[in-house]
Amino acid sequence: METTANPYDIGLDRNAANYAPLSPLSFLARAADVFPDQTAIIHGPSTQSYRSFYRRSRQLASALAGLGIGKGDTVTVMLPNVPPMLEAHYGVPMTKAVLHSLNTRLDASIIAFQLDHANTKVLITDREFSPTMKEALALATVEPVIIDYSDPVFPQEGERLGTLDYEAFVTSGSPDYEWSLPDDEWDAIALNYTSGTTGNPKGVVYHHRGAYLLAQANIITASMAKHPTYLWTLPMFHCNGWCFPWSISVVAGTHVCLRWVRPKVLWDLLADRKVTHLCGAPIIMSTLLNAPAEDKRELEHTVEFFTAAAPPPESVLAAMKDAGFNVTHLYGLTEVYGPAVVNDWKREWDSLPSAEQAGKKARQGVRYVALEGLDVLDPQTMVPVPADGETLGEVMFRGNVVMKGYLKNREATDEAFSGGWFHSGDLGVKHPDGYVQLKDRSKDIIISGGENISSIEVEDVLYKHPDVQTAAVVARPDEKWGETPCAFVELRPGATVSEADIMAFCHENLAHFKTPRTVVFCEIPKTSTGKIQKFALREQAKSL
Repeated sequence: METTANPYDIGLDRNAANYAPLSPLSFLARAADVFPDQTAIIHGPSTQSYRSFYRRSRQLASALAGLGIGKGDTVTVMLPNVPPMLEAHYGVPMTKAVLHSLNTRLDASIIAFQLDHANTKVLITDREFSPTMKEALALATVEPVIIDYSDPVFPQEGERLGTLDYEAFVTSGSPDYEWSLPDDEWDAIALNYTSGTTGNPKGVVYHHRGAYLLAQANIITASMAKHPTYLWTLPMFHCNGWCFPWSISVVAGTHVCLRWVRPKVLWDLLADRKVTHLCGAPIIMSTLLNAPAEDKRELEHTVEFFTAAAPPPESVLAAMKDAGFNVTHLYGLTEVYGPAVVNDWKREWDSLPSAEQAGKKARQGVRYVALEGLDVLDPQTMVPVPADGETLGEVMFRGNVVMKGYLKNREATDEAFSGGWFHSGDLGVKHPDGYVQLKDRSKDIIISGGENISSIEVEDVLYKHPDVQTAAVVARPDEKWGETPCAFVELRPGATVSEADIMAFCHENLAHFKTPRTVVFCEIPKTSTGKIQKFALREQAKSL
């Protein structure tokens, strides 16, 4: 049979009139065109319109281009949640360079590794972090152009590390800088590093297409109306703030910057600025709920709170609701631009008994609209596990909001994408309705006497104890059993509970072999984004 060309391809070529690469940079340009006088950024008492936000981003791009920055170059920033961080999310990629945001709590050696691995050409650094950055630069091989940021609202006394001042540098650029969309939407827009708990961190590369799609998906998932007010409790260095620096421009919303997360400031901004949305780890909920009574404010509106990490305990969700927040649970990883899974709540679940509702809320959920595939597969056979809520497999992702790959690490990239899926390393189950629920990280399963124990299952029980504020369970080496569960517990202020009390409570709610054999009362170490550092706890458990 003779084959003929597809008639829908003949003479219907892609051209400048019918195609443009997808990039979140277009969101800011549109917001400035349509809503130039809308407040874009609030920082303390200062405000900035979309007209100004766009102008300053173009000036930053122009000034960077004047230094020779362009495609393939890396611009690194060491900044808290301040206006320059937002400007960098647009100004840097406007030059077709790549934005690399440093975790502000990293030590100098890790920062030095990242600077060298990313081959940083320009470094924009806040003076608050001068001591760490000075040490890191001394350890690094690269010698970037250094631009110091001096916060005019919250002045910092740190040493100037370079000869350029951020404000003077930006104003030296042209507000009419003619930027263009990327040559290819697959071009890199940002570089984020994994935590590096085992060996050096890996550089996760995002592309313009993924950032564009995830940014829009955030708006859909959050059901954001036009002109929301978004409070920056989530660090923008973390997965580019889950892409919300780009999302908010889609609906011409207002960014409320937050240099430091402090209870009174949080409550004052929520009430006075009438914040509608915020994202954050469970530690933010603890900060809000455990604030002194005199610092708390009555909210006249419901605030949408999006959280990741472990699902909040039922008692925390109830307390947040009473305080004026509606909590939605998200799940994702650095490699999928932040959140890519949402616990999409169904109205019919509102009538379920509270215990059943809690069970529904404990699940991670279903894929974002921008994610093509989410499943739980056997990592050896790559066959999906039965949707029975019991069979354990690895959670895997596929689609446009999966990273481009790991920078300069082909082996790790190939391993992560083996079988045509991104392997998360998270173990979970799939329920009959398709909702995914995590059971553990593959490395966090405790194997005791040949039995697999989910640390998350034990933690869920610990969180039900009325005096437990934070809990984490890891494996402790044991000569007889191989491993036994070791629980690290933070108690609520004023609580007095013994190790025997905690063990007895667990024994009442768990199979005997799953009950922690060791309980340690302490302040649990966390990352700057509020995630519990289990690797540190595992090391501590070894020495007990």
